[in-house]
Amino acid sequence: MIDNHQKNIATFIHLSTFTRFFIPFGNFLGPLVLWMSNKEKSEFVDRHGKQAINFQISILLYAIIIGTLTIPFFIFNVFDGIDFINFNGFYDFHINIGKPSPLLYITGGLGMLAFVGFLLEMVFIIKASLTAKEGEPYDYPLTIKFIK
Repeated sequence: MIDNHQKNIATFIHLSTFTRFFIPFGNFLGPLVLWMSNKEKSEFVDRHGKQAINFQISILLYAIIIGTLTIPFFIFNVFDGIDFINFNGFYDFHINIGKPSPLLYITGGLGMLAFVGFLLEMVFIIKASLTAKEGEPYDYPLTIKFIK
């Protein structure tokens, strides 16, 4: 039987991922500390801790992939007007705002994908917290199981 203490700890494990807005890597440290200190006491807490940490690692991996795809497109778009072979300084440098590059659309699309991913992450964390508070298991979508 799952008591309120276990439900509260599981809920705080999920909510502790929001500490990243105040502490660097708080989204990993908060759940990791709570999970490590309570995983032997309850299988319910152990399951929720693993889910929260696996989800945060998966989100980090997805962000690295999107960033790796986005940064080259952004750099190619910025340096599109510079001729590096015949470079005479910045006195002849100009930016054409009237005609956006197709690379800008790709970069904007990937940036929008990252923003939507961030919003979905917030929704999933809140849903996991509420599910843990009810004493039910929750599996984050699109999560790679690093810790089993």
